[in-house]
Amino acid sequence: MTVSELARRAGVTADTVRHYTRCGLLVPERDESNGYNCYSSGDLTRILFIRKARLLGFSVGNVQDILKESSHGHSPCPRVRKLMDQHLQETRRKLQDLENLQVRMEHAVALWVNMPDGMPDGEAVCQLIEAIAMKD
Repeated sequence: MTVSELARRAGVTADTVRHYTRCGLLVPERDESNGYNCYSSGDLTRILFIRKARLLGFSVGNVQDILKESSHGHSPCPRVRKLMDQHLQETRRKLQDLENLQVRMEHAVALWVNMPDGMPDGEAVCQLIEAIAMKD
């Protein structure tokens, strides 16, 4: 299979296939007659696995580690569970940070609704931002 054929069958771009090849996630055979990379059905299976892992939030580095563990005959499942738990905790923290930011933004918009525009006076830059109370 060519790069474009693999990309089409996997539902990704040719650049994605090339990127995964550069990262070592795909290891195609080299066609001696023209120097092109030739991908197998195993590469299609692997790229579909990579897509699923990426959809679950695993980084390319995580996928490399998972594939390496599998290629050494070890189950990567314990590592996958641990990584997923870590990713889930981090995602929850980021969501909380975003919710806190949204509350601050909504507060600012409500505070600013009736405030007039101010001009810089040498001490103030933007009275809208400066009107916001800082909290620790």
